[in-house]
Amino acid sequence: MHSELAGIVQRSRRIVFFGGAGVSTESGIPDFRSAGGLYAREYGGLTPEMILSKSFFYLHPEQFFDFYRKHMVFPDACPNAAHETLCRWEQEDKLRGIVTQNIDGLHKRAGNKRVYEIHGTVHENFCLDCNAFFPLKTIMEAQGIPRCPHCGGVIKPSVVLYGEAPDKYVCIGARREISQADTLIVAGTSLSVEPAASFLDSFSGKNLVVINRTPTPADRKANLVIRGNIAEEMKTES
Repeated sequence: MHSELAGIVQRSRRIVFFGGAGVSTESGIPDFRSAGGLYAREYGGLTPEMILSKSFFYLHPEQFFDFYRKHMVFPDACPNAAHETLCRWEQEDKLRGIVTQNIDGLHKRAGNKRVYEIHGTVHENFCLDCNAFFPLKTIMEAQGIPRCPHCGGVIKPSVVLYGEAPDKYVCIGARREISQADTLIVAGTSLSVEPAASFLDSFSGKNLVVINRTPTPADRKANLVIRGNIAEEMKTES
C-alpha cells in the first residue's frame, strides 16, 4: 500500500470510501467514460446515454436489453485487491461505509456490508407489475425482454437510468456517512456525475485522499493525491 495512505488509515477511526468506475477496471470492467470508452461511441446513431435512458427502456425494451446484456453486465468479474482491502478495513471497524457509483456489485461480493450503491446494482431486478424480485441470472438467461413468470410483467434492473433519480434513502445514508467521517478516500472517479459528486460537500473531516489517474475537482482540497493504479495503491499483505 502507498506509504502515506497507510499512515492516514492507521490514524483514522471513521473511514468512508467514495468510488467510481476506476475501482473496478482491474476486475476487467471498462471505464465507460474514458477516451474511446463505451460513452464515446454511437450505436446505430444512438448514444449510450440515449439507450440507457428511462424513456428508451419503456419505448424500446428489446433494444435496451440487447445493449444492456452486451455492454453493461460483467457476471464473471471478481473483486480485486482494492475491494479486498476495503472488506478488511470494515472487518477491523475502521471503514464505516462505501459510497459507490458502480453497478457491478463487486463491493458486496467482496464481503462489505455497509455499501451505498448510488446508481443501483445489476444484481437486483424486479417485476414492474407485481414487484417480484429476480437475480441477475434471470436477466441474462431470458430471450429478448425478460418477463415475470408469475404475472408476465417486464422485469427491470434496479439501476438508475438517465432521467431517473437515485434512491432518496440511499443518498441520505451516503451523505450521513460522509459527514461523520474523519477520513474520506475518493478513488477512480472524475467527479463529473451529479448528484453523487456533490456528496463530497458533506465532508468536514480531517483527511481527504484522492486516488485517480487524472486530475479531479477534489485535488485542490485533498491532503494526499495519488496518481496510479487503485488496486496497486490499496493492496495490503494478506
